[in-house]
Amino acid sequence: MPAPEGIPRRLQVITFEQERCHRSAAQERVAQAALSFCLAVGRETRFSVGMTTPDYSIEQAAVAQGYLRIAGVDEVGRGPLAGPVVAAAVILNPEDIPEGLNDSKKLTAKRRVAMDAAVRDRAEFAIADASVAEIDEHNILRASHLAMERAVAALDPPPDYLLIDGNMIPRGLTIPAQAVVKGDAHSVSIAAASIIAKNWRDQLMVDLAQQHPGYGWEKNAGYPSKQHREALQKLGVTPHHRRSFKPVHNILYQG
Repeated sequence: MPAPEGIPRRLQVITFEQERCHRSAAQERVAQAALSFCLAVGRETRFSVGMTTPDYSIEQAAVAQGYLRIAGVDEVGRGPLAGPVVAAAVILNPEDIPEGLNDSKKLTAKRRVAMDAAVRDRAEFAIADASVAEIDEHNILRASHLAMERAVAALDPPPDYLLIDGNMIPRGLTIPAQAVVKGDAHSVSIAAASIIAKNWRDQLMVDLAQQHPGYGWEKNAGYPSKQHREALQKLGVTPHHRRSFKPVHNILYQG
């Protein structure tokens, strides 16, 4: 399948009743204070309370402030030498959160596929990309943010609060948002987005590997593995390679 200029987005919208989580008055005050602090600081906030797997506590803090449609946003594919960068935005139903959500990097390929199916079946989601040309025109950080902005824009109806993986909020987002460092390890919404984005991109690279055999994209997803780097030297640069990345640039202009 050719690298898309804009990813065909599959959206599955569900309707569910949004209710405030039942908690004691003390828990309510703590949740409100936590989110108020994040909004006041306006920059990255680390959530390090000994969590080993993501949960819904960050989302609950947003619910306590009156937000109802909370989307987790994550991207995948900053490091590869080939292929687009892909982002996903996911709104989970708090009454029907798939069990086993975790940072996509911590899941086996088989488990990721299963969790991808569960999220698609039980949540609202959107997937978007920024092309290789956009990566080369801007830079990988800006391209990653473009993909995130597009994924959020594709959710209909839109979310009213965003949890962004990382320490920066993309400048094109106008919805209230919070950056969460290592968010896919703390927020189930961000973890779900990481799974959706990674599965989509991995499959794209499998498809592209059939058009450009020898680079091992079906296994390395475009990352600079030994096979990929050796194939670049032997087979050359494809239209799907990022020319602004040093290993690719050096081959194009080495002499």
